[in-house]
Amino acid sequence: MPSQEVLANGSRTVTTVAVGFAQTLAWASSYYLPAILATPIARDLGLDSSWVFGAFSGALLVSALLGPIAGRAIDSRGGRDVLILSNVAFAIGLGGLGLTSGPFGLILAWLVIGAGMATGLYDAAFGTLAGLFGKGARGPITGVTLMAGFASTIGWPLTAVLNSEFGWRETCFVWAGAHLLLGIPLYRLLVPVATGYRPAKASPPSGEGNAYPLMLGLLSYVFAAGWFVSTAMAAHLPRLLQEGGASVRTAIIAGALIGPAQVGARLIEFSFLQRAHPLTSARFAVVLHPLGALLFAVFGAPAAVFAVLHGAGNGLLTIAVGTLPLALFGHAGYGLRQGLLGAPSRVAQAASPLLFGLLLNRLGVDSLAVTSGMLAIALVALIIVGRLAPKTAHR
Repeated sequence: MPSQEVLANGSRTVTTVAVGFAQTLAWASSYYLPAILATPIARDLGLDSSWVFGAFSGALLVSALLGPIAGRAIDSRGGRDVLILSNVAFAIGLGGLGLTSGPFGLILAWLVIGAGMATGLYDAAFGTLAGLFGKGARGPITGVTLMAGFASTIGWPLTAVLNSEFGWRETCFVWAGAHLLLGIPLYRLLVPVATGYRPAKASPPSGEGNAYPLMLGLLSYVFAAGWFVSTAMAAHLPRLLQEGGASVRTAIIAGALIGPAQVGARLIEFSFLQRAHPLTSARFAVVLHPLGALLFAVFGAPAAVFAVLHGAGNGLLTIAVGTLPLALFGHAGYGLRQGLLGAPSRVAQAASPLLFGLLLNRLGVDSLAVTSGMLAIALVALIIVGRLAPKTAHR
């Protein structure tokens, strides 16, 4: 447990806001970058855009491999230095991307960005907050996701404007500079140092040693399924909605509702669901995408209905990724556990655009039956987790 000095070095609100801003920067300049820059990068380098998305998938795989290592470092030393290291990795990767002249440089730059993603996205941020605030980290985690929920809303237009005005290389340099001039100071000055920090080792919940590996496996599936569906929708939603009968204009307008729906759901979590166990929020989250798919694909509801329900479910599940393991297992060993739980999710994210694209080619709008089925299984997994969890894990 961190000493009282840790909490005295900065208020919970200041820490949450600092991490939230920095996370918005991290997501906008990595995960959401290819959607805007893939085409101009590929065109300038004389490559197919699949090279850029393939390199991005490689970054996600690197993130999966390095995530547990980053989590162990956070458990051992606290998270601030790990988060600062992520800014350095992002700056080097983005700077290298801006300088690249061919496929080798492109891939290498994205692999470095993948190292930044392993040490600087939600898993690392959640681990840092759990180390500072223990089981009281649920509020800060929710606050961070609430702020970072605007990463695409801010990142996509800003990247597009920079690319239009200066070019994609200069855009990469601007994002790299932002990590050095904004990201590092935010973490260095406003996130407390884990003074007197003692390494916390993960251990099974009392009396549940035999169930512990099964619970971790089930949660890994739940989070991987959630990220697979989320990434699939991010990559293919407009086309999917058109397959279901929506016009191009309607599909674009409906897709724009996902961001506000995510943030709205997180506001509900932040204000009304704080007293509910994260299991309740997680179960509710995985139901919303299948419900929206049923209403849209079977009963002919407007595309906006599906977009809002999917977005709300995704927003709640993102919070559950951080809060559910904390509630079930405590803060001891949280960073390493998050790295292990997040590794399958990164692999699922890397494979999702290609696999769902193939499903969409073959099944059209009926491909929603596959994503809905994945989340239905996730609901069953969460019910089993609730039965396996020790009574002390339930509030």
